[in-house]
Amino acid sequence: MSEIFRKHIEKFVLLRDEEFKGIMSFFHSMKISKKKNLLEGGQICRYHYFVETGLLRKFFITEKGVEQTTEFAIETWWLTDNLAFEHKQVSNFFIQAVEKSELLYISKENQENLVSAFPVMERYFRFVYQRAYAAAQLRIKYLYSLTKEEFYFNLLKKHPEFVQRVPQYLIASYLGFTPEYLSEIRKKRIS
Repeated sequence: MSEIFRKHIEKFVLLRDEEFKGIMSFFHSMKISKKKNLLEGGQICRYHYFVETGLLRKFFITEKGVEQTTEFAIETWWLTDNLAFEHKQVSNFFIQAVEKSELLYISKENQENLVSAFPVMERYFRFVYQRAYAAAQLRIKYLYSLTKEEFYFNLLKKHPEFVQRVPQYLIASYLGFTPEYLSEIRKKRIS
């Protein structure tokens, strides 16, 4: 049983041992190697992923063939294409392991059955979605209100361990500029 997942749930709601055992019956687990795709553009998004260990990213491919990273998920974060998952639609996104990762995953049907069987999980998922929405709002604010340099240094200041962990070309993709531009910004700071 996943103690990592249980501790995360219990940040928001309390569970008895038998409840947690029942909750886990709705999930599957997997280990995935680095650079392996969990979802590819053009596929129906069937799962919502919880990262126990490792690192995932979500991206799309632009008309110019460039990968544009939109989200990352590290330990105790969730990741899916929310719109495609909720509506069982084809996704425009890819979800890929940046590092070797261990995941829990749940289908839409199982998630619906889970919250019916354990209403406390509806409360848990509400908190998870609220936090994800707040993070998305902040990212949009930063995209419109900060220069590219400020955006990078803000990320570096708030999440230095994250910036050190994620390859620089993916940080550049997430921030919306080229790896070469990120190198120039980093050099200016050292100078």
